[in-house]
Amino acid sequence: MFIEATRRFTVLSSHLNPTRLTSDQPPLSGSVCSSGSDSETRLGDIKNRSSLHDDCVFCSIIRGQSHAVKLYEDDMCLCILDTNPLSHGHSLIIPKSHYPSIDTTPQSVVAAMCSKVPFISNAIMKATGCNAFNLLVNNGADAGQVIFHTHIHIIPRKAYDCLWDSESLLRRPLKLDDEKVSQLAACIQEQLLASDISQDSKNEDFCSSKS
Repeated sequence: MFIEATRRFTVLSSHLNPTRLTSDQPPLSGSVCSSGSDSETRLGDIKNRSSLHDDCVFCSIIRGQSHAVKLYEDDMCLCILDTNPLSHGHSLIIPKSHYPSIDTTPQSVVAAMCSKVPFISNAIMKATGCNAFNLLVNNGADAGQVIFHTHIHIIPRKAYDCLWDSESLLRRPLKLDDEKVSQLAACIQEQLLASDISQDSKNEDFCSSKS
């Protein structure tokens, strides 16, 4: 427990007090971009800022209260260099509104974040001389999430970089019989249906309130 707590504190501190890149690793040159008219952008900023949390590192960066090296920005999301990178160019795409996990993030926000992945990742790979990358989401504490503000990792990779120890190990896939596979699929489909019905109900209530 102490080791895990120390690790989380270290990562959080690194986001609040980011380390500078060394001279042999120049920062990626990024431009600040916005979409829509100035008035739309201002309205979006007001809406986004109203949903930010005081105790969130990423919210502090979005408000401009904590430093970060920005690679890209629009009215929905922001891309920054990770201050505790696993590889040169390791970056994070974060939404400008606060959502603690990707499963609590609206579909439109997730879509906006993911739509920028090809554009941003291509730029990162060219700048770092990599030809591959990992796209990673740690969702929930048990999956390694440390900062509870939705974010997507873009981690540039090179051949034989030995970034993940598990890549050198022989994979041992689970062995499931057909009956267990069918039961699992049915259970997931049932949950998807229930979620779909719940979402439709919320949409109907929203439309009724606006009429």
